[in-house]
Amino acid sequence: MSTVVMERVLVVPTELFHRLGYFQGFSADVERYLPTLFDPAHTSYRPRNEVEQDPSFKQLIPYVIFCHRSPEGLELFQYQRGRGQGEGRLHSKLSIGVGGHISSEDAAATGPAYVEGMRRELAEEVFIETPYRERCVGLINDDQSEVGRVHLGVVHLVEVDQPAVRGRESDLVEAGFRSIAAIHACRERFETWSQICLDAPFLA
Repeated sequence: MSTVVMERVLVVPTELFHRLGYFQGFSADVERYLPTLFDPAHTSYRPRNEVEQDPSFKQLIPYVIFCHRSPEGLELFQYQRGRGQGEGRLHSKLSIGVGGHISSEDAAATGPAYVEGMRRELAEEVFIETPYRERCVGLINDDQSEVGRVHLGVVHLVEVDQPAVRGRESDLVEAGFRSIAAIHACRERFETWSQICLDAPFLA
């Protein structure tokens, strides 16, 4: 049995998100959404293979963007998704976001499940070899795509002192920092969530 079939992932009812205030694209209003969306009274863990096809639930996904401010300007960590990554609908797309599903196994850790899951995903996917500062900057909702209808992204911006972040997984292909201008020049090759973030105020 595959890992995706067995895995139970963190979800919230889509109706709850709509009640808090529906939006398409990016919202920087973290305080409006996250206290309620992270409230255990509203969250549950459901089989991933079921909720991937069920738009009545939104899977909460940390989407971590690494940035470095060089003398030449802002640089972002980017990579191409390989075929070994879990979400087949995103294979071969370029991305500026690192992260993944929060699993029921993360709930067994000592800290909050969302935080533990984000740390686990980062530890699995990248080496961070520089001091950094992290802050949550907003949320992504994209109901115009098949993938987006069943996911809700929580965007974290990680500013690193040096561009010393490397891909740990072999499925993070051609990973490294590029200028935001170079990324914008080929934005059509990026997954939708990355394109939404590129247009958001926090990367202006």
